[in-house]
Amino acid sequence: MSSNIRNFSIIAHIDHGKSTLADRMLEMTGTIEKRHMQEQVLDKMELERERGITIKMAPVRMDYTLNAIRYTLNLIDTPGHVDFAYEVSRALSAVEGVILLVDSTQGVEAQTLSVLSVAKSLGLVIIPVVSKIDSPNARVDDITSELALLLGCSESDVLPASGKTGEGVDEILKAVVERIPPPKSSSGSLQALVFDFGYSDHRGVIVYARIFGGHVAKGDNLRLVAAHADFIALEVGVMKPGETPVQTLNEGEIGYIVTGIKKPGLASVGDTVTTVRTPAPALAGYRSPAPVIWASVYPENQDHLVLLRQSLARLHLSDSSLSYEEESSGVMGKGFRCGFLGMLHLEIIIERLRREFALNLVVTMPTTVYEVTYPNGKVEEIYAPARLPDDGTAKRLREQWAEIAVISPPEYLGLISQLLYEHEAVIGDTETLPDGKAKLSSQMPLRELMRGFFDKLKSVSSGFASLSYEIIGLRDADVVRLDVLVAEEAVPAFSRIVSRRRVRTEGEAIVEKLEKILPRQQFVLKIQAKAMGNIIAARRVSALRKDVTGYLYGGDITRKMKLLEKQKRGKKKMLARGKVDIPHEVFLKVIRES
Repeated sequence: MSSNIRNFSIIAHIDHGKSTLADRMLEMTGTIEKRHMQEQVLDKMELERERGITIKMAPVRMDYTLNAIRYTLNLIDTPGHVDFAYEVSRALSAVEGVILLVDSTQGVEAQTLSVLSVAKSLGLVIIPVVSKIDSPNARVDDITSELALLLGCSESDVLPASGKTGEGVDEILKAVVERIPPPKSSSGSLQALVFDFGYSDHRGVIVYARIFGGHVAKGDNLRLVAAHADFIALEVGVMKPGETPVQTLNEGEIGYIVTGIKKPGLASVGDTVTTVRTPAPALAGYRSPAPVIWASVYPENQDHLVLLRQSLARLHLSDSSLSYEEESSGVMGKGFRCGFLGMLHLEIIIERLRREFALNLVVTMPTTVYEVTYPNGKVEEIYAPARLPDDGTAKRLREQWAEIAVISPPEYLGLISQLLYEHEAVIGDTETLPDGKAKLSSQMPLRELMRGFFDKLKSVSSGFASLSYEIIGLRDADVVRLDVLVAEEAVPAFSRIVSRRRVRTEGEAIVEKLEKILPRQQFVLKIQAKAMGNIIAARRVSALRKDVTGYLYGGDITRKMKLLEKQKRGKKKMLARGKVDIPHEVFLKVIRES
């Protein structure tokens, strides 16, 4: 009976105890025996356990009895990082309520407010919970008052809990049953929202879906509406938390469907599953995942190019937000231009390539997309610095901007404002939150946000500031292409797109770095930074000197002069040829240290 089903999610900032609370729920409902319990049960990736964060969503079904009535509780554990905001919004569309978890030692953070606004817009029931009440630094009463003011509810509605000790968890489960409504019933054909998916070598893509209408059983002929792909359900089941096959997934339930699809790119978050015989329209809210930043990935050994291609294809099967296309560089060889949802997504994918496929990689500096309009009206998207025109042929340049919100103790606002100015932000309003923290809103070019802004923010605020951002569209860009010439020959791998006002600083920094790490040649080596048709910075590396007269032990001075003249002519020939073989290690150092 759908009246006994409760579908909910837990929303929280990173490291506010979301996974630990989920562990206690699984333990207290008997979903997992205590002897099989381990920390972060729902986080199955080794990388998730190491970092203590949720990267991949995980649904789980729990059975809970209250007042002699048995209820089915479907929990979707979601990532807390802003990079996965779209996936989180689709997961929230699959439930009727959320637990808003706030750390009693830290209070409300920027990402908490961001996800909370999504939950409110979807009309979800919100259960506020103050976590980590067992901590010696807990400010339970203060954070309870803050949450009550934020949500406009009574302080008695805010539940205290500790995922570590289990205190208050049973009260949360009762609140889930009593406050969150059961799924609404609807008539008609199958409509199931895909909120996540995985991949199995033997069974293909496995979609995790919420059934909004109809039912699905093993052997049904089904269709992914947005992907226009038909398949037969090889198996249907629920997560407890491992895969448990069932005969049928009915309306209101959350489970998985084994599709057998092994073609990359077909399954995507937000798609709708329906039947082939009586198809239903797609559920609202679907959009294709769009990369936010781009970076080139090359194998250190070109013999591993095929392995890198296969590895990216394998990851794409379980992560449709990863995009890639092959490219070639004269100095780096062949590789792939990859699109990511953000810096954390980039780090995760690169780390998985290294760990799961044993690949040694060279990753270029990430860039954002630029829109170039030419005088003839042609519009082109540029995501590689070497392709940005710098000869005056571009009539207009536009780049992505982001709306950012920074929450911080007020004593750090001065330093944060200075940091925002350095990153070309347009500073907006400052709002004082109920707990005394300040919320500073501003808008910033996406390229500046990706230029180490988050790390610098943590540094200037001593780790107390938090950040959330949202892409708001294209605006005119005042940027130029910075090229690096070695022996008067441009090296595309060193090219970058920088702000016009910072171009000289960037130029000086790169030539100074190369002066230290480039090996000396038999001739004077010129290193130059070029932008807007001008050389804006230059260094010279002195030539190696060889004593060609050292073996002479006497005779006329003319013998020495002849040898020195011959050496001089040879150096002049090498200088005219100007060819420098840059060691691979130099590229690695420039890319990793930029």
